[in-house]
Amino acid sequence: MSHTPNASPLPKGPAPRRLAAIGVTLLLSLAAVPASAATAPTATTEEQRLDRAAPQEILRRSGFDAVAPQFARALDRAHSYGEAKRIVVRQGESLWRRAVDRAQGRGPAVGEEGLSRDDDRPLYWARLGMTRELRQWEPTRFGVSEAQHARLIRALEDSSRGHDSISYPKKDRAGHRVKRILVTGFDPFTLDRDVRISNPSGATALALDGTVIQTADGPARVETAVFPVRWEDFAEGTVERTLRAHLPRVDLFTTISQGRAGRFDIERTNGAWRGGFPDNENLSRTETVPVADPATQPQWTSTTLPYKEIVNGETGRFPVYDNTSVTEIPAGQTAPVVRPDGPTAGSTAREGGGGNYLSNEIAYRATLLRDRLGLHDRLPGGHVHTPILQFGAGNTDPATGEITDPGFVRNRLDIIAQVRQILTTAMDARR
Repeated sequence: MSHTPNASPLPKGPAPRRLAAIGVTLLLSLAAVPASAATAPTATTEEQRLDRAAPQEILRRSGFDAVAPQFARALDRAHSYGEAKRIVVRQGESLWRRAVDRAQGRGPAVGEEGLSRDDDRPLYWARLGMTRELRQWEPTRFGVSEAQHARLIRALEDSSRGHDSISYPKKDRAGHRVKRILVTGFDPFTLDRDVRISNPSGATALALDGTVIQTADGPARVETAVFPVRWEDFAEGTVERTLRAHLPRVDLFTTISQGRAGRFDIERTNGAWRGGFPDNENLSRTETVPVADPATQPQWTSTTLPYKEIVNGETGRFPVYDNTSVTEIPAGQTAPVVRPDGPTAGSTAREGGGGNYLSNEIAYRATLLRDRLGLHDRLPGGHVHTPILQFGAGNTDPATGEITDPGFVRNRLDIIAQVRQILTTAMDARR
């Protein structure tokens, strides 16, 4: 991926897809098969990528290739919906914990074969294997309604992403209050462009979950979660549902995603607009960001991270920028205009600093939630874009390239380390 200086850190795609042709194709395909086959559960677009060579190699070389088959066998032993849900939650949590442990050097080095522990991709592909098994699961001992099936899939998504396991100790062993930091990352995306892609924000979430960083104000515990790159999940409130209980209790939060080549960006302003780039299901959405109580929805929200201190701090080898640019439709006008210094009064959002894809949207939703909870003036929070995680020279061809290389691993480790230092700098600045 490449980005021009004013491009969206998460890529801007083609114009929204024409759904009519897709609908005609779907109707024709359904007419050509028996009704029973047409209504049978099928794998999603995202899950269908599992059968490509690179995902299978990632699963094998990480030792995560047994996760989905073991999950399927456990499901088949369930005697009731309640038991099935317990299995789903337990195994989802186990996958998250296994991925965190692997990223942080715990547990046996099973199936390593040159695939470094900091890799976020085993979690992503193993989860898709589990959701595919669950989507196609038809219990023989009891019935499961369509709504119950959907609840099981959501429970698996939440538990395997760390959404249910965010927890902070009240005090350290010396009896001092432990500061609290909340960090979110994303799945890999643009996988039809290169199915080998890793997302450094997801890798950072795994590397930092449950860790403690030392700040000028004492120890700070980091808790993390990972979010899907899917428009519909965001519209259904996955961000607000996950963060709402925790924002009033943390000392700092940041959403993180992959941005431009060779640089970090602290995004000053977030916009209430979806620009239509296809998500991991190859679905497009071009509209105002859908939120609860749209009558009070602002066009813009802003960071409360200490961006000056972060930009001026010594955090790592990549430069860090205070990104103030947005794209707006000025009040009383109809054409979008780039504003290098942020939005003007009464304007309509078309891109925040982080573009108009899901990176901008998670930043918008998290900071809007902060503001609606009355925390704007006391809670530092916002969005950090990391550099793009690029493969090394000679390994850039998706068709012939290896799934990893030394430069790829070095870049990911350096990004993780720099995010940790950015968090430390931000905590020190809030004293």
